[in-house]
Amino acid sequence: MSTPAISIVFFLVASFLGALGQYLYKSGADLAGGSVTSYLLNLRLLIGVLCYVAVMVLFVAAFKKGGSLTVLYPIYATTFIWAAVIALLVYGTPIKPINAAGMSLLIAGMYLMGK
Repeated sequence: MSTPAISIVFFLVASFLGALGQYLYKSGADLAGGSVTSYLLNLRLLIGVLCYVAVMVLFVAAFKKGGSLTVLYPIYATTFIWAAVIALLVYGTPIKPINAAGMSLLIAGMYLMGK
């Protein structure tokens, strides 16, 4: 059974939204005061939760279209790459050569898992 391209696109979008959700959780936590109210009324945390809800919806949609677990879940590993790019753009966290090597291995692994 072949995995449809739309399922792969859904998982790529989900991986970006997962990384965005992680960024929103971190930046929201930085703004929170520590009380329950500061978490519940924190817009960044709430949008982060929505990102993760969207991830689950995209997962279901991808599987409904006929996506294979062994093809799609390795694609979700690009979340780590998206997180590094967001950290670079927002916080100025450098992507070191060793990080780039790890990203290359992730991509190679995704390719091999899809074979």
